[in-house]
Amino acid sequence: MPHLTPTELRTPRLTLRWMDERDTQAHYAVFSDPLVTRYWSSEPWTDIDQAVRAIARIRAAYADGSEARFGIELLETGELIGNCALHHFFEASRRCELGYAIGSRHWGRGYVSEALAALLDYGFDVLGLNRVEADIDPRNGASARVLEKLGFRKEGYMPERWIVHGEPADTVNYGLLRRYRDAA
Repeated sequence: MPHLTPTELRTPRLTLRWMDERDTQAHYAVFSDPLVTRYWSSEPWTDIDQAVRAIARIRAAYADGSEARFGIELLETGELIGNCALHHFFEASRRCELGYAIGSRHWGRGYVSEALAALLDYGFDVLGLNRVEADIDPRNGASARVLEKLGFRKEGYMPERWIVHGEPADTVNYGLLRRYRDAA
């Protein structure tokens, strides 16, 4: 696992920062939205205690180095609008997985691409990663466009990999190598 220290990343419009208890309500707002969880492997949250437990898990993951999850905050207003993470680290292979979610009322403004570009810089430049992987539902065209814009390459298709809202769901696997970024 990488050694993680509290870190803040800035972009022209966003601050990416470690999450804590002050983020409970905003985190709940993101994951209680059925549009956000449409392709997620769990139902929309229905109780604020789900957010409380999630924040506790995030804080524990910081402590044990298993996840670098950043809250995505609008620089102008300080509003937390989502989060993005590097997780499931495989230290010997210098790789991990990427995850992200943003509140639906903030879709279509380029915030996810902006946040993920900063997160990937952190992963490759600070954590020394060689590879970052993502898997998405093939019906999630917006997510595919974000990944491809950031240089990820489609690497495979796995039918019925997940059960999403009680139904089998396929996965498209994406990968981003350090050398792809260095060549860009």
